[in-house]
This record gives sequence, C-alpha cells and structure tokens, in this order.
Amino acid sequence: MLRSHARYAESPIASRPDFSWPGGARLAVYVALGVEAYAFGEGMTENLVPGAAPAHDVLNASWRDYGNRVGAWRLMDMMAELGLPLTILLNSALYQECPALCAGFRARGCEIVAHGRSNSDTMAGMSQAEERDYIAGVTAAIARAEGAPPRGWASPWIAETPTTPESLQANGYSYVLDWCMDDQPAWLKTAHGRLLAVPYSQEINDSSTIIGRMASAAEFADMIVDQFDQLLADSAQQPVVMNVILHSFISGQPFRRRQIARALRHIAAHREHLFCTTPGGIAAFIAANPGFAV
Repeated sequence: MLRSHARYAESPIASRPDFSWPGGARLAVYVALGVEAYAFGEGMTENLVPGAAPAHDVLNASWRDYGNRVGAWRLMDMMAELGLPLTILLNSALYQECPALCAGFRARGCEIVAHGRSNSDTMAGMSQAEERDYIAGVTAAIARAEGAPPRGWASPWIAETPTTPESLQANGYSYVLDWCMDDQPAWLKTAHGRLLAVPYSQEINDSSTIIGRMASAAEFADMIVDQFDQLLADSAQQPVVMNVILHSFISGQPFRRRQIARALRHIAAHREHLFCTTPGGIAAFIAANPGFAV
C-alpha cells in the first residue's frame, strides 16, 4: 500500500449522512482574511517579484505593509457594508506591530483564528516540543489581547509537522484550517481522539490564484461567483461549505477590492438561503452534531 498520513478515512461524499445547516440552509459560507506580519529581510516571504528583490527588500516589505496600513481597513469596511461576517487569520506579532488594526478587528466582532506568530515563520522541521511551545506562545498572546484563547488554527504557509494535530489539541484547539480535501467538515484522527478539519480552499484563495497562478482580479472574482453558484446547486444533494480566502496586501489593493466586492455582492444577494458564518460557527455546529462529520 502507498504511504499515508492516516489522518482521515476514505469517505465518498455521496454516501454520507444528510443534514442541513442552521436555519435549514444547505450551503455554509465564510470569508477569511489573512492579516500577516513579516520580519524584514529574513525568513519566509510572500514575494511579489520572485528572484528580483535584494536582501534589503523594501519592495516586498512595503507591499505587504500596504495590507496592514490600508487594505485590511478597506476590506473590513467592505464586509460590513455587505453584512457578511469576517474571520481574521491573525499572526500574533501584529499585536505589537499593528495594535490599532487588531483593535479594529475586535471592535467589529471578527472571529480570530490563530495563524502563527509571523508569516516569516514555518513550523516545518520543528520538533514536537518546539512546535508545542510555538503554538502555546501564539495562543497566549491572542488570549491576552482578546480575553479568550482562539479555538481555530491555520498554520503559517499551511506547513505542519507529523504531530501538529496533537500539538493543537494539547493547546486547546478544536478545529484546524490546514486541510483542503473536502467540501464538508471532517474529523482528523489523532493520538488523543480527533480534531475537526473545517474546509479551507487553496483554489478560491487570492495568494495561490493571483500571486501563484497570476490570475487577474476579474478572473478571481469570476471564480468566486462560479464556485458559489456550483456549490449552491450541489447543496441540493449534500450540505456543503464554501470559503473565500483573502489576504490584506493582495485583495486589499483597490482594483482587486472592486472586483471582489462584485463577487461577494452576488453571494450576499442569496443570504436568506445561506448559513453566513465563520469557521468557528461551522465547528460549533459540528461539535453539537458530531455525527454530521465523517
């Protein structure tokens, strides 16, 4: 047999239990905004011009800072105007780097999902002890600022070690956004029971699509609309989850915001038939109905 991570069982979607989301909805939708901090000139980097930036990298550093100074604020306003909940995938270093921005998320009632300390970091290659200490530090920083620890985790660069689910459980997490194998929540097997994987898209994701695949803003907006329309149709057969993953320095650019607003208006126009929520809302529903996830 092929080597496997053995974290989840094979489960064809056509053979699963049927259910509906709160309010009788068949399609759950959440929008998550990655808001990130980077060390200057060291560690991992989201690179606008790969191979062209010098060690003293003002190009990429200032491009990313645009997201925290301008883009995230504009996107928060856009989501409020649309009446859609917003989830923040937060690097905990932002509490020191951008305290006013973090206060803005809090004032707007955004769900905070832990996203590591910085996106200059990666957990890949950490020992289990190092990883647990790293997650514990991030968790404590968010708990101090928000008054309660986060329930959800998204690894920087979606990079896990073989023991990340166990390390998350040891730090009190109930769900993770690293896994993209399904349109429904799924249980991950761990050494200490199970951990919920809430669907997270690597396709309807501005980083992988716009920066990685060089799609235009209009193409990305069309992808959001097409994904929504198809999943809404699919939901007649099985309840499903749609998510839109944005980053403040990418989708916060004015010309992209205009196109993304067009796509999200299309979704918001159907709100009466949707479970417009956060990943924490999805996780809470499954926690109350654990048999609805496989």
